[in-house]
Amino acid sequence: MNMDTHALQGGTVHELPSDLRVALMTKPALTAAWQDITPLARNEFICWILDAKKPETRAKRILVARDKLSRGERRPCCWIGCIHRPDKPLSPSVQGILARRAKRT
Repeated sequence: MNMDTHALQGGTVHELPSDLRVALMTKPALTAAWQDITPLARNEFICWILDAKKPETRAKRILVARDKLSRGERRPCCWIGCIHRPDKPLSPSVQGILARRAKRT
């Protein structure tokens, strides 16, 4: 598969970050898997990666995303979901998680 790196799609809210774009372009199967998931699923992966506070956590999440996509998984596991979507109100459980996070900082 010969694909321009700019042809990879982002999510519904988040643009595809360059480090994730590069990681997805390493294997045609990863590129195809990324393009096959829905824009909402891509958005979940991107938001999960962007949420990392440390560069090493972000790098690890990119590796995990590559692994999940290569195994046919379509979403990051154990993620509360993108809190940046204006089309979907936060659920009470997500609001509770965010409130607990805010108390820790």
